[in-house]
Amino acid sequence: MRIVIKTLKWIVSLILAALLAVIATSVSLVYNFAEPKPFSGGDIFNPYRNFDSAAGWSRANFHTHTRVEGPLNECEYTPEQTLEFYDKFDYNVVTISNHNEITPHPTSDTRVYEHGYNIIKFHKLVFGAQREWWFDNLLPIFTFQKQFQIDRLSKRGDIVVLNHPLRTHTMTEQVMSKLSGYQAIELDSGKSTENDYWDAALSAGRYSFALANDDLHYPNRSHAIAMRSNMLNSQATDYAAIRELLLDGCYYSMRTPDYGCGDWQIKAEHNKSIPYIKNIGLEEDVIYIALSEAADSIKVTGQGHTTLAIVNQADSLGYKMQQADPYGRFTAYFADGEVIYCNPFARYDAQTELTPFKAGYDVNITLSILFNFLLCALFVWVARAFYKVITVW
Repeated sequence: MRIVIKTLKWIVSLILAALLAVIATSVSLVYNFAEPKPFSGGDIFNPYRNFDSAAGWSRANFHTHTRVEGPLNECEYTPEQTLEFYDKFDYNVVTISNHNEITPHPTSDTRVYEHGYNIIKFHKLVFGAQREWWFDNLLPIFTFQKQFQIDRLSKRGDIVVLNHPLRTHTMTEQVMSKLSGYQAIELDSGKSTENDYWDAALSAGRYSFALANDDLHYPNRSHAIAMRSNMLNSQATDYAAIRELLLDGCYYSMRTPDYGCGDWQIKAEHNKSIPYIKNIGLEEDVIYIALSEAADSIKVTGQGHTTLAIVNQADSLGYKMQQADPYGRFTAYFADGEVIYCNPFARYDAQTELTPFKAGYDVNITLSILFNFLLCALFVWVARAFYKVITVW
């Protein structure tokens, strides 16, 4: 009987201790979210307005894990070893983005880290921060907690990217329709080549660009590396140039198959000749794209994840944006499994706005005070219960 009571005491103690940790880290501002409103205006924002065909494309992966000091490692390879793997596949830019640690890059001044060790995997890439922000809501189940993290991180860095939303528990299309303040969303976690979450945000008037990253943990596994990439319209590799380009939007994202399925030579050869965009832009109200080779299909996706236009077995497509089209984005699908994702063209008013990016929230001071007061009261109540268990029971 004593063993049973002692075991129960330990179980209850652990539960209460975990609850205390969750409550203590649930501190957050509470926000009023703007109602979803499709993009509108007489002008069309062109993310490729500065496209330079002479500059070509450089290939980048921004989500890469390497070995770190200490026992908690998600990758056994050093930054230098990991970069050697990427060199085989013609990557020009590879940033190191370990969890809550700014790892020095062997050859670049780019500073990136992945924020978040919470239970639901709400992770964000943060570019340009001088130091890591260690606070995290262990259980950010409320949308306003997610917005709180985005808001705080955007004040500490230059660019915030929402990582793998399809693998983030509690992330839904409804949540995506409320969040803003980030610059890009990470696409195509592997579960889908359709990006409904991105369209949910865009359809609500929450503009963002998109990145596709390997989220690399195992560079020695062919199915884990060189599967996703971002093509930057620049050959510069310094952080100032990368930052300017990522904020400007003149890049596209790409998914590539595991060429050779384990044959590293075939994989390397095929990665040197992947299809690419030859031209892309806006002329009057027509958005257009031209590819290096014919795709199985090219489509324009718009409001509500609807298909606005599609062509098969073609290397180009032009679509005239209608006044009723809030936005349009290109996706090209190729026979061997490659997929190209382009940043969205969106309506806005050029007289009053520089871009369609808008902050769709403000702080609700009253609810913020009330929420955090309730957290304090709950913390005291659970702490007293915990004390009784470990001292009396």
